[in-house]
Amino acid sequence: MDIWHSPISLIALNELSAGTAVAHLGIEFVDFGPDWLSGRMPVDLRTIQPFGLLHGGASVLLAETLGSCAGNLCVDATKHYCIGQEINANHLRAVRQGYVTGRASPIHLGRTSQVWETRISDEDDWLVCISRLTMAVLDHR
Repeated sequence: MDIWHSPISLIALNELSAGTAVAHLGIEFVDFGPDWLSGRMPVDLRTIQPFGLLHGGASVLLAETLGSCAGNLCVDATKHYCIGQEINANHLRAVRQGYVTGRASPIHLGRTSQVWETRISDEDDWLVCISRLTMAVLDHR
């Protein structure tokens, strides 16, 4: 079942991120399906911590970016918008180089709230991080 309120353009999503933390960390939207959105992020000087490992905060930024964008793509943007209320993450495996890819999928799409799960994997498809984002669905005033 397709959950998107309107057609998705990866080009438009990437252009919307210009000049933001998303672009600064090199995050790019790369694919989507009927009920998921994915993006990737480089593991480089922008996203590592002092020990040379992927920074957990960078993983959380990737997860919130994917979940938040996906959530907003599920609502009628002329009437509603979604904002993050809570996010958590379990960091499961260290990454030193390459790219990580996140895939956000809904757990709950309600009238006033949404919950999204993002699974972040390395280039060998090992699960690196799993995150859950709770979003409030608000009315435009």
